[in-house]
Amino acid sequence: MQIFELSEEVFGSILTNMLKRSPDSYPKEEAIVSDIIKDVRERGDEAVFEYTRKFDKADISAENFVVTPEEEAEAYEKVDKELIEIIRRAIARIRAFHEHEKQESWFTTEKGMVLGQRVTPLQRAGVYVPGGKAAYPSSVLMNVIPAQVAGVPEIIMCTPPGRDGKVTPTTLVAAKEAGVGTIYKVGGAQAIAAMAYGTKSLKKVDKITGPGNIFVALAKKAVYGHVSIDSVAGPSEVTVLADDSANAHFVAADLLSQAEHDELASCILVTTSGQLAEDVSREVDEYLKVLTRADIIKKSLDNFGRILVANSMDEAIMAVNEIAPEHLEIVTRDPFLLMTRIKNAGAIFIGEHSSEPLGDYFAGPNHVLPTNGTAKFFSALSVDDFIKKTSIIYSSKEALATLHGDIENFAKAEGLTAHANSIHVRFE
Repeated sequence: MQIFELSEEVFGSILTNMLKRSPDSYPKEEAIVSDIIKDVRERGDEAVFEYTRKFDKADISAENFVVTPEEEAEAYEKVDKELIEIIRRAIARIRAFHEHEKQESWFTTEKGMVLGQRVTPLQRAGVYVPGGKAAYPSSVLMNVIPAQVAGVPEIIMCTPPGRDGKVTPTTLVAAKEAGVGTIYKVGGAQAIAAMAYGTKSLKKVDKITGPGNIFVALAKKAVYGHVSIDSVAGPSEVTVLADDSANAHFVAADLLSQAEHDELASCILVTTSGQLAEDVSREVDEYLKVLTRADIIKKSLDNFGRILVANSMDEAIMAVNEIAPEHLEIVTRDPFLLMTRIKNAGAIFIGEHSSEPLGDYFAGPNHVLPTNGTAKFFSALSVDDFIKKTSIIYSSKEALATLHGDIENFAKAEGLTAHANSIHVRFE
């Protein structure tokens, strides 16, 4: 990995380079997505099935669009029984964590007024799950379980089929174990459009969540506002904040665990130790000799892998907060103290045994996290994403009488005389 002294110029170029991974940087793909969404919106099922034949080479129609109980049973036969048990244990941990996020409605009274907030779940959520070469049952769990805990009564899932017209078995098993209602065999921008606008076979949802390629990300961006979405996620990223007490062998392994996602993944070590920087770079080279996805990892490291050597821990922390990483590992002598100084990160992993994959699969917190610096203003996917809050207001005439003069004057100051009159007529 390339090693740099942490200077203002170097850091600025790194941030600029990382922003190139943003979904805003793909105008050609954006035009393609726009055409697909328009087509699905106008032709519905017919367009969905045509795009599925074109992109996934699968012959899908209204007759085999939905996964059947027989296909579910077949998937269970194909998935290793131990993996099914692991999925069930993961579900228990993820659900237990998200139960702590639940919110209740509340009300308060004051001199003839009742004020409050009513918390209700969304009615219908749509989860997108990638298919193709890789299967991500963990993402199924992370998207479905918060919706379940929130009380969403109807959860559907879209995932691209293989050429045989079937869903990846591990994805299907994870979906059924998590409690997904209906599973549709469709992927890409056409799946997002179908969930956003509805077709004859697939009813419109209120919110779409889940990861996907650039076409899926751009489609979610395009339909936002017509439906809600979790986020427009960019490629995965990890930043490790370390001092000279860190284990270089562990740090290198953790950086590469993200680099293997794809060529656009970002892996950054920020350290106060020049020696650790050299040791980690050497360990990375050794790992590349044995890891199966070495070609992808090398491209990721060449494009977005950096080791930054800071003059002080204050400087290092400033850099981390500016990067606002999706995943941040703190591997120092006093990680809990430094954690309190981190303002921007999707998830923070503390200590040398809290490696990022712990959060991906089994710790319990959600692994759907803000990327590309958006941790400065976005949060992890949670129960909050599947609820809405409605304000409740009641006033007696006596309570309104004590306020009406102020309300009328405020409205008049804004030039809204009809607003003022709506209050005034009650006291004529």
